[in-house]
Formats: sequence, structure tokens, C-alpha cells
Amino acid sequence: MSLIQLNIKGISYSQTQSGAYALVLSEMDGSRTLPIIIGAFEAQSIAIALETEIRPPRPLTHDLFKSFSDRFLIIVKEVVIHKLVDGVFFSTLICERDGVEETIDARTSDAIAIAVRFEAPIYTYENILEKAGVFLKMEEELGLHTQSDPKQDTLKLEELPIKKDSSFSEVSLKELHKRLNDAVTEEKYELAAKIRDEISKRS
Repeated sequence: MSLIQLNIKGISYSQTQSGAYALVLSEMDGSRTLPIIIGAFEAQSIAIALETEIRPPRPLTHDLFKSFSDRFLIIVKEVVIHKLVDGVFFSTLICERDGVEETIDARTSDAIAIAVRFEAPIYTYENILEKAGVFLKMEEELGLHTQSDPKQDTLKLEELPIKKDSSFSEVSLKELHKRLNDAVTEEKYELAAKIRDEISKRS
């Protein structure tokens, strides 16, 4: 069965489901999206890897995996979401070292966090998109962050309204940049992302 390449559409968070994040993937040559509920740590890790302005002062777990792999000349070539059972997605990392290819089992959230760091493509199969894919106008509904069940990647996508945060509306741009630096230094990445969003709105 042929593979379908996916892009990361966004990560959305819910006001009603505390701690739950939805990672939304979209097919590269189509309009279907694949929502996957992931944990807060994995959502944060993916969001940070996608950022250009936020860099943690110490490596996160997935950054450590990337550094370890680079040191020992291991390449992550691609990620394949290959199975869906009872709402749980199963994924593999396709790795290569010295011309030898290996397949490693991984949680989908971890696999994608690693794929972003290696700039590796993400794939799934048509039968999974048929079963779990949805047609959504995600542009209005997605921000950079999300919420999910921290123990597993589940299919169930609840209503995920974007939380409006107006607490920075009266803060100057100079002060926002200072707060962004402070938040990153203190490893408060969710706060940093909100400040970054406010800065972006004013640019």
C-alpha cells in the first residue's frame, strides 16, 4: 500500500479538557487532516522544535535524542504512522547507520517530535486516513499549542477552541521581548509561546 506524506498543520489546546493537546497533521496533496491527541510534554517539544525564536537553555529529551544520534552518525530518514487500533496510533522510526536501515517502534507523539528535529518526512497509509482522517477548516481553529491525554496518542478529537489571552494587550513591544527572554530562560515554554504569538500579531 502506498504511503501518503503528511505535514504538521498545527497544535491546538482546549479550554475544557485540561492537559489535553491535539496535534493535527494534513496530507500534502489533499484536504484531509489527521488529529492525534498527545501529551503536554510532547506538544511542548514539537512546538519548540518548530519555533525559530524559542530555544531552551538546556536540551529537552528529544533534543538529547537528536544529539545522541548525530554523535553516533544515526539518521532518522522518515516516520511512518502504520497502524490504528482502538483509537491509538502506532508509529515507527526508519533509521539508518553505515548504510544499514533499522525500524524502531515509537509513540506517534515522540516519533513526530524527533522527525521535526531531523527534518524527516512523516507518512501514513490510505486506510488510516480513510478511518481517522477528517475534512476540517483548521486555519481558524489552530494555534501553536494543544492539549491531550498524556498517556497515549488517541484518535478522539474533542472541540478545541482557541484560548484568547488578552493579558499582554497593554504591554509594550520592548517589554514583551524581555518577558519572552525571561520565559525561555526559566523554561516556561507555554508562556513563551503566548508572548511570541502577541509579538507576531504586532509585527
